[in-house]
Amino acid sequence: MSLKVENLGKNMAELTITVSAEEFDKALTESFQKNKSKFNIPGFRKGKATRGMVEKFYGPGTLYEDAIDIIFNKTYPDAVKESGLNVVSKPEIDIKEMAKGKEFVYSAKVAVKPEVTLGEYKGVEVKRADEEVNDEDISEALKKEQEKNSRLITIDDRPVENGDNTLIDFDGKVDGVRFEGGRAEDYPLVIGSHSFIEGFEEQVIGHSLGEEFDINVVFPEKYHAKELAGKPAVFTVKIKEIKKKELPELDDEFAGEVSEFETLDEYKSDLKEKLAQVKKKNAASENENAVIEKVVENAQLEIPDPMVEAQIDRLVSSYANNLSNQGLTLEQYLQYTGMSMEDLRGQMRERALRNIKTSLVLEAVVKAEDISVSEERLEEELEKLAKNYKMEIEQFKEAFGKKNADDVMENLKLQEAVDFLVSEAKLV
Repeated sequence: MSLKVENLGKNMAELTITVSAEEFDKALTESFQKNKSKFNIPGFRKGKATRGMVEKFYGPGTLYEDAIDIIFNKTYPDAVKESGLNVVSKPEIDIKEMAKGKEFVYSAKVAVKPEVTLGEYKGVEVKRADEEVNDEDISEALKKEQEKNSRLITIDDRPVENGDNTLIDFDGKVDGVRFEGGRAEDYPLVIGSHSFIEGFEEQVIGHSLGEEFDINVVFPEKYHAKELAGKPAVFTVKIKEIKKKELPELDDEFAGEVSEFETLDEYKSDLKEKLAQVKKKNAASENENAVIEKVVENAQLEIPDPMVEAQIDRLVSSYANNLSNQGLTLEQYLQYTGMSMEDLRGQMRERALRNIKTSLVLEAVVKAEDISVSEERLEEELEKLAKNYKMEIEQFKEAFGKKNADDVMENLKLQEAVDFLVSEAKLV
């Protein structure tokens, strides 16, 4: 194997790999051995024809596909190692020369890990996040507790108002024809929840118990059911129940019911203390994010597009896994939201770019400040992970593997870099 490396600029490179005719012929033989049982040639039992007969009957190209995979798997990793490049994307393969009895030549276009030029990173100035608990915070917490302890009371002496919990029957039609999912009985609908087609809930307001009426709406242009997208529909609606949420009074009795305190003032004081802990933690996170964002903003680096696409692939995969845990496939989600895969990837592009920049800049800070993590610190982290998996530490290490342990070490260094940047920053 011989290798030629060309710098394409913008952190892209092209590896041109030349494989001898002998090595290519060996790959063709391997391809034949792998596939010979699939070939059916008159006069031969299946799998008994020679390679020469197979190539004559089917053409020499019939063995090329697997031969290319064999050559690639044998030569590409070695080529990357020999090049000394830090490749951060899948290769874009292009076959340059391929013929029986001749050298096999292919190229692999790859993204290379960008160099980072750090700007100001020590002592960056950012606005300090607010961590004081004010009256509004306490009021909001009390409101949430009221909501949790609210009750629904039946209303029969007034029309529907915004915020009411209703029970309705509806029967929808498009062009006078019923459609799938357009009909239901005893359907619970909270007015103002925006859980129905836009404009539907607003038209329920003002109608009374037992009343039957028509509602006119237009399905969104990107509705998940494409046959309904953008079409006007008429729903015949009947109101069968109206209920209003009643919040408990904020008094000593309420405090006694929802806490261990006897008075509302004592309960408020405890709420303030707990909110202060939460707000302090959130403020620390906001300060950290602001410092990192500033340091990344001050740095100079050029991210190759294939690196971004690879990161988007990982984000999409992670998103699909999360949906799966909720019993939904990615395809179903795209259908329900009216999005295409291209739309989803477009939404994730900015996040992918931010993730890459942040990681690369923090790595540069680790290098610039010669940040290290002790083996003892790594051991502590591995013990935590082992405990999470309910495994003995040695058993966990064996299953986890050295590469994963090295990744944990690198992540610990990055966190040390974050802590360093925050400690050096000026919070004003």
